Amino acid sequence: MRRLVDDAGVKPRPRATLATAATAHFLHDGLADIVYVLLPVWAAEFRLSFVQVGFIRTAYTGAMALLQIPAGLLAERWGERRFLALGTALTAGGFVALGWWASGFLALLACLVASGAGSGFQHPLSSSIVSRAYEGGGRRAALGTYNFSGDLGKVAASAGFAALVAAAGWRAASTISGTIGLAAAAVILAALAALRQGGVAPAVPAGADTLAARAWGIRDGRGFQALSAVGMIDNATRTGLLTFLPFVLIAKGVSVTGVGVALALVFAGGAIGKFVCGFVAERVGVIRTVVLTEAATALGILTVVASPAAVTLAVLFPLGVALNGTSSVLYATVADLVDPDRRSRAYGLYYTLSIGASAMAPTVYGLVSDAAGASFTLTVVGLVVLVTIPLCLLLRQAVEVPASA
Repeated sequence: MRRLVDDAGVKPRPRATLATAATAHFLHDGLADIVYVLLPVWAAEFRLSFVQVGFIRTAYTGAMALLQIPAGLLAERWGERRFLALGTALTAGGFVALGWWASGFLALLACLVASGAGSGFQHPLSSSIVSRAYEGGGRRAALGTYNFSGDLGKVAASAGFAALVAAAGWRAASTISGTIGLAAAAVILAALAALRQGGVAPAVPAGADTLAARAWGIRDGRGFQALSAVGMIDNATRTGLLTFLPFVLIAKGVSVTGVGVALALVFAGGAIGKFVCGFVAERVGVIRTVVLTEAATALGILTVVASPAAVTLAVLFPLGVALNGTSSVLYATVADLVDPDRRSRAYGLYYTLSIGASAMAPTVYGLVSDAAGASFTLTVVGLVVLVTIPLCLLLRQAVEVPASA
């Protein structure tokens, strides 16, 4: 049965649509990554082990990963904008609850699971909305801009939140951040409704019986598998580094406020990387760009481990460029490998795999840190990222298509 399409025939307004999706990404990534600032604070206040610290991060990203596919499927039936706004409100509400209710390890987990579940809606739905708005061309650059906005949120949140914690305490800072998020959820819903974007997706025409139409819409299964494997390692590297970098910095004599500034440097570099790498990939190709950024990430992480505090801080900005730049290239490539009417669920599948790896990494690396220390863990993280380079050879055939595809 064909469903009613509430946005059918509407001429897209790409820039306005991109701005709205970018606002959602700014907020969600900002909220998600202030957790990194709070981890050393919570570890000291609640006497947490490294495994518990890693599991806290796993709780957030794990809940996010589990909601990716359901978000895509629900959005196909009832509309992307409704669930994007609902997820934003749930994410923000979790941070309000942290400020008011969190009193120990289990309470932290409960609040972060709720918040992470809400954030699970953002990536697949926003990516699908932006991809559809730029169907006529420029999709990779648009998604690079969308990713850039997320890192801007990380930069603003890390530096601003660390200062707010120092001035008012982490509970007040969390409550204020969550309240801002609740207001933003209403704005996002109203803006997409006014643009008539993110409504119910067109139904597959009656009689369409291809495997792609009936399932995930993946046109190149082997290419999608290779892309997902690279995305999983890339995301696990990012969360592994960011979870234990604060502890390495503190061991080098950096204060909690200094950790916030250090993370802001990583995120500022990441913002530039996500914005620039989408354009670079359109000029030099996906494979060359991914190999370059992953090799630079490994070199940067190993330099951080081996260097004194001053050198480490100097390395963090370029490390951020390489660390986060890969993701813009990968996100846009998902759209190249799937059918347009199945992008919400295909993005959901991709994000489930990549964010799932991101969720598991802190707990696994927490075990390593308890056994051998945070510095050794970052060394392992830096070496593992090099596995993406041979995987790129498997991805080459699938992505060697015109950049405007």
